[in-house]
Amino acid sequence: MTRRTDAHPAMTRPEVGAPFFSTWQVGTPERQKETVEAIAATWGRRAWPAEGLLGYHVYTGEDGTTLLHHSQWRSEQDYEAFVKVHRQERVDEVDVAVPGIERVGLGRYRRYRSGAQEAETRVPGCVVIVEIEFEGPDPDRQRAWVDAVFEALASEPDLSPGGISAHFHLSTDGTKVLNYAEWETAQAHIDALASPGGGVGSRTPEWERVQTYPGLKQSTVHRYTHALGLVPERSPVHGERRRGPSRRPLTPKTTDTD
Repeated sequence: MTRRTDAHPAMTRPEVGAPFFSTWQVGTPERQKETVEAIAATWGRRAWPAEGLLGYHVYTGEDGTTLLHHSQWRSEQDYEAFVKVHRQERVDEVDVAVPGIERVGLGRYRRYRSGAQEAETRVPGCVVIVEIEFEGPDPDRQRAWVDAVFEALASEPDLSPGGISAHFHLSTDGTKVLNYAEWETAQAHIDALASPGGGVGSRTPEWERVQTYPGLKQSTVHRYTHALGLVPERSPVHGERRRGPSRRPLTPKTTDTD
């Protein structure tokens, strides 16, 4: 069966071969809440649909109108099999409960690099999604830009204490990078953006290179709150942090994956 959890997903699980992200436009904070509960009820009435689906998480947008969806799959083939058999009945039931949802689209990614403190125990109060779009597909440029971010982090003289982790994903079409960043609070991220560097970093040559990288078309930043986690009934709760919060900033210690 399906189990509901408040735990955030573990973004560095090695068995996740196909992390997907998508957004829904639902219109109002009230409809955000109604849609989250409709998803929970729809999935809760059914058996877990696929062994290859490791977890499904929903987040409410700070703007009061959007929902972010993050699903962790072993492979794209597992997702395609789910679509053929199980997806439509779930979509239909949610749409009956909350008519008029606009599904913006599904982004297919692979995690490339992550940065976090060792033995990090803080529970994120805010998830920040930073999307970078480049002028045309170029997988080498995707990786090089992320590597430039980590070089900037390594040289950063004043890391924000509110940052917990950063997980950089490369779109499979070669055009985008998505950073799933965990912060203690939304205010901590707002304060970091208000620093003199014009972003979360200081005014250093390394950060200037990140911000003016050749081929960078545009970037967007959105803040979310984790609202719903769904996992298989017998699955361990990955990503749950039980100890109290600490006040250590994000450091550029990384885990990489192909």
